[in-house]
Amino acid sequence: MRWDGLRLETGEGGQGETTPLFARSAVARTFDTPEFRGVTFYEIHARSIINRVPSASRVPFEWTINPYRGCTHACTYCFARRTHEYLDLDSGRDFDSKIVVKVNAPDLVRRELAAPRWGGHPVAMGTNVDCYQRAEGRYRLMPGILTALRDARNPFSILTKGSLILRDLALLAEAAEVTDVSTAVSIGFTDESLWRTVEPGTPSPHKRLEVCATPERARHPVRRAHGADPPVSRRLPAGAGDHGAPYRRDRRDARHTDRAAPAAGRA
Repeated sequence: MRWDGLRLETGEGGQGETTPLFARSAVARTFDTPEFRGVTFYEIHARSIINRVPSASRVPFEWTINPYRGCTHACTYCFARRTHEYLDLDSGRDFDSKIVVKVNAPDLVRRELAAPRWGGHPVAMGTNVDCYQRAEGRYRLMPGILTALRDARNPFSILTKGSLILRDLALLAEAAEVTDVSTAVSIGFTDESLWRTVEPGTPSPHKRLEVCATPERARHPVRRAHGADPPVSRRLPAGAGDHGAPYRRDRRDARHTDRAAPAAGRA
């Protein structure tokens, strides 16, 4: 996305901190709560929200929506870390703790889906940073985004490690009545010490397996467990089955990555 001329909103609890690539005064927002301690949010008004993926990326989707940049999941292997460097922020601690929030994302999605030039293409979410990271619990951008996609009958997919997706099950079910909807829960391993080392900001693997087994799955049944690391992913089918979760191992699991493709299928 383009960063020239973005507006940042001031709110209570914000602190004056400027970032080099924000052309106008950048007011950061912080929250004095345990889950957000040490995290700074930059609330921006983006100029566009539905992004076309370069063909050279060789991924199974062409269009994406990313309401956030940076991710408090803090996965050490996340391929999206390098994108923070485009903002003059570092790909390490800054990526985990300086989160860009596109506060006008729901309105932009609705407007861009209604544009005559939009072709109703499938849209992927959660393929860069997680749209159900902890920030979503406060900013609640996804309900508006899902509502716009539902109203436009536009197909979409979601890949997440976040249990917060359960909050939006009703919306997902409504969207699935009128268009193709696919969801996937990314689970690379079940080892607790490994999880705390490489995915410290995510819900535990067992919590994610519980997400797959939610009683609501009868209305929205497409849940997949993705194995990313070969030594541990081979242990996932049994664990996934115990929680009632359909299992699919990422074909590219020889590389430790969370770029697993969203599961195909209609919810």
